[in-house]
Amino acid sequence: MKKQLTFARLVVVILLTLALSLSYTRDSISADPPQKVQSSQKTDDDQYIIGPEDVLSIHVWREESLTKTVPVRMDGKISLPLVDDIQAAGMTPLQLKSELTRKLGEYIDDPTVTVTVLEANSFKVYVLGEVKQPGIQILRSETTLLKLIVRVGGFTPFANERKIIIITRENGVEKRITANYRKIIDGDTPDIVIRRGDTVIVK
Repeated sequence: MKKQLTFARLVVVILLTLALSLSYTRDSISADPPQKVQSSQKTDDDQYIIGPEDVLSIHVWREESLTKTVPVRMDGKISLPLVDDIQAAGMTPLQLKSELTRKLGEYIDDPTVTVTVLEANSFKVYVLGEVKQPGIQILRSETTLLKLIVRVGGFTPFANERKIIIITRENGVEKRITANYRKIIDGDTPDIVIRRGDTVIVK
């Protein structure tokens, strides 16, 4: 009698284990797969201005010999078969696409061109002095002084927030601007636009 009871209990345990296993398997199959996090940043083709040191992907449909990954040289140009050197700096990707389509159209029928910025390295600003993370900041577009200060982690305790020097260029001429961070914060003066190549010095 004891053996029968022990056997019965063993059967119950096995059945319960199988039931739990099947339930877990169904849950695993029906669960949605984990979503991949997109870490890359897409450059805005309508607004981003190509500059030296950027890396571009030029794709010409059905023309493998013309599909290249090219750096923008310091003179602002790129090199491609058929069109040789072509100016890229100062254009948006869409403008460059239009220009390449026009030039390649002299050699092939109805070229379909795609221009993608793989690496946006040209939009640099330089932050020096009493900030927590001084150095080169690579941006995607123009920013403002307030946003740039946030980007570099804020000021050190020794910073003179009322006398920040911004070195910029207008029409090829160097210009120095003195900004009062406190007045900008209080709304007494407008925020200042920081452009490609500007240097910000916090004393």
